[in-house]
Amino acid sequence: MSEISKNNTKNTTKSFADLGLSDELLQAVKKVGYSSPSPIQEKVIPYVLDRKDVLASAQTGTGKTAGFTLPMLQLLTQDVKQRSKIRKRTLRCLILTPTRELAAQVFENVKEYSEFLDIRSAVIFGGVNQNPQIRTLKNGVDVLVATPGRLLDLEGQKALSLADVEILVLDEADRMLDMGFLHDIKRVIKLVPTKRQNLLFSATFSKEIKALAGKILNNHVTVEATPENTTVEKINQTVYSVNKTRKSDLIIKLISEGEWEQVLVFTRTKHGANRLSDRMTKNGIQAAAIHGNKTQNARTKALQGFKDGSIRVLVATDIAARGLDIPLLPYVINYELPNVPEDYVHRIGRTGRAGAGGDAISLVSHDEVEFVENIEKLLNEKIEKKIVEGFEPTAPSKEDIEEAELAARQRSGRGGFSRNRDRNRTSDTREKSGSVNLGKAKSNTKGRRSNNPKFGGKGRGK
Repeated sequence: MSEISKNNTKNTTKSFADLGLSDELLQAVKKVGYSSPSPIQEKVIPYVLDRKDVLASAQTGTGKTAGFTLPMLQLLTQDVKQRSKIRKRTLRCLILTPTRELAAQVFENVKEYSEFLDIRSAVIFGGVNQNPQIRTLKNGVDVLVATPGRLLDLEGQKALSLADVEILVLDEADRMLDMGFLHDIKRVIKLVPTKRQNLLFSATFSKEIKALAGKILNNHVTVEATPENTTVEKINQTVYSVNKTRKSDLIIKLISEGEWEQVLVFTRTKHGANRLSDRMTKNGIQAAAIHGNKTQNARTKALQGFKDGSIRVLVATDIAARGLDIPLLPYVINYELPNVPEDYVHRIGRTGRAGAGGDAISLVSHDEVEFVENIEKLLNEKIEKKIVEGFEPTAPSKEDIEEAELAARQRSGRGGFSRNRDRNRTSDTREKSGSVNLGKAKSNTKGRRSNNPKFGGKGRGK
């Protein structure tokens, strides 16, 4: 049985020092700018330091990365003085993430927090040349952040060994399952030692996540930093009813007349993201699309432009948006609602981060009304509905009704491709050979990244 910890009481911890972190880590935390631990950090850090397995529910923007990174680094450095100087540095902590963007961000955090420690770290994922990464791994690393496909690729080439892993972290495990990485995760589990500490983080506790936890975790504690399957209370959620053919006109009107800046827009497909981005740009709204078919350089350039203000709107698919660290993002727009209600929670969790306010807007056509109802059931609340003058929805045509019925049959399994099967089919092609390093350039909590070609991260040491 697992122990359950919820943040249904007021925080009693006043500082990171009260959590038992080392002076070196406290120095790094102070430099980053944290003054006090967030609820997830306050709950998780003591358990990790106590070497317990942890299953944690935490949404994006709650500080979960520091929640596992800080105590993990402390555990890794506790025996550093006992290690033989002759002994080669071995991989002792493995952090798995579902996407390249999230891997890069976690790696930057590891480098920040290990600045005053004798810790080497690296990140690997597909999409770029693998040779520089292999060279870095040969020099030895303590902490490796990786996506499943690239990790197994390099392990198969004997470029790395998982035989000495002491701590295994699965970050955003729910998204890894959504993307069809369950088989890869099982392969990784067979490659790491049986005796290890396991930390599993997920935005929601689905049946699949609980099943995975049951297979991986041992006598674990369960931590919920937010109520299960709920979203940030400070987010203003609004549904605009509109015909599907008028959505692009409406979104341009809302952004232009509202003078909105830093708007993250979600579409269901890569083609849809490209098409909407192009139309916005033609109408005077500088926009860029980010999805799996874009090169890593194009994705990095688009994200940087979005952060510095040269790009006003970022249009993304669900998978591409995972791991994007954009602090205080004011607007999230669902151009198309996701089929799965939990994905809605993931999406709007990009705004209202760390307690800040934000607006989540959904453009809903008649065939998406069912999605709204399912989302409201999940959240146990009604979302405000509005209609913009001049964009009043009209009765659906016969063709629209038939299209909606076909989509409903496919979602219920009576037609079309199986969702999991399709994910499994594409997961192997999602990550190809290559690795990336985002360099030694300083990262901050806003998730800025460098294009420096150097791979590994190493603390300065004492």
